[in-house]
Amino acid sequence: MKKKARILVVGGGPAGLAAAAAAEAAGVKSEDILIAERDGELGGILNQCIHNGFGLHTFQEELTGPEYAERYARKVRQARIPYMLQTMVVDIREGERDDNGVGKIKYVTAMNKTDGLFTVEAQAVILAMGCRERPRGALNIPGYRPAGIYSAGTAQRYVNIEGRMPGKEAVILGSGDIGLIMARRMTLEGAKVKLVAELMPYSGGLKRNIVQCLEDFGIPLKLSHTVVGIHGKERLEGVTIAEVDGNRKPIAGTEEYVSCDTLLLSCGLIPENELSAGLGVELSPVTSGPVVNESLETNVEGVFACGNVLHVHDLVDYVSEEAENAGRNAAEYVLGAKERETVSAVIGIRPGLGVRYTVPSLLRPGHMQEEQVIRFRVGDVYRDGALVVTFDGTPVMKVNKRVMAPGEMEQIRLKKRKLEEYPGLKEIRIAVEPADSLRA
Repeated sequence: MKKKARILVVGGGPAGLAAAAAAEAAGVKSEDILIAERDGELGGILNQCIHNGFGLHTFQEELTGPEYAERYARKVRQARIPYMLQTMVVDIREGERDDNGVGKIKYVTAMNKTDGLFTVEAQAVILAMGCRERPRGALNIPGYRPAGIYSAGTAQRYVNIEGRMPGKEAVILGSGDIGLIMARRMTLEGAKVKLVAELMPYSGGLKRNIVQCLEDFGIPLKLSHTVVGIHGKERLEGVTIAEVDGNRKPIAGTEEYVSCDTLLLSCGLIPENELSAGLGVELSPVTSGPVVNESLETNVEGVFACGNVLHVHDLVDYVSEEAENAGRNAAEYVLGAKERETVSAVIGIRPGLGVRYTVPSLLRPGHMQEEQVIRFRVGDVYRDGALVVTFDGTPVMKVNKRVMAPGEMEQIRLKKRKLEEYPGLKEIRIAVEPADSLRA
């Protein structure tokens, strides 16, 4: 069985919904767009994020996760954009060039209960599959495998969707935003959260979540600590935590036993990129997401990426903004609204001192808008430092920052007219200029 679409969006979460709506608004007929979502409803992970704090940038009001998701789901329904639920995309392949000269046809293999196994022929694909949590197996924690060990996202679904409590006494490993939010949520539901242990010397979550979810409830945050032992066979009975040194190795003699019946793991998120890798998309070794240019297009022509499948965001508002750009650029691609240059100047965007990665990594001035947003994360905590942008080694921009931390995404905006002042530009570099005496 075959279906056809000019643009296929893989994922019906906040990124996929925003991308599809933007593509339709940019001129692609609604019936030529198709969203494939593996869950039973649109909205993605936001459906289980019942806390507020979403939408402050996008809608200038505070919404819960389901409310934010519904705003974009409503846009998709009002535009009559087709979507398939409980549909799993299992493979994407490139075929021959399209008869209209748009590019190579993408053959997307998917399956669901209604249609079985089927193929969608698409001119462009937008990857919006989101991310997954890092499992216990990747953390190398010794001990048995008793009941009571969950990822923070799984626990969030149990409490917020299924109305079940994972346990009564909890320790949380990792201070990512989901873990911080679940510390508050478990406390509000009557559980005792003993502590949050964080391997790094800084938290991986937003400052506001540290304050609102831990400090406001008197929950200790132990930095430079990790779980080194799990106790219990049938059900978790406790964990042993220990301080770690500068190489993140446990320090002998610092072990501390903490009784608990629940351990939540909030140790990072990984973009869902098995489909991307199978298609031949170049992936960043830092983010594990696709390497993209200013149009959020990957190295595979006609394949775009946005949201947490590209890099893990801290605010869903930035996901939506990024996804809308991907949708508009995918629309321009299939409609031929922007002529694609066979030979185009390409500027590399490189992370310098203190910067872990940048999105995008490539910039084609002939394709960029009048202003280009570059997003990135720093690799340490800096106070009273600055972000410095250089063009082929020449400083062109300096932005003073009171605090920079890995848990909070940074961004700068490049003006097209500024780039035009540097003909032949090869490399843009973004680096942190720390205030050494004040570095955290």
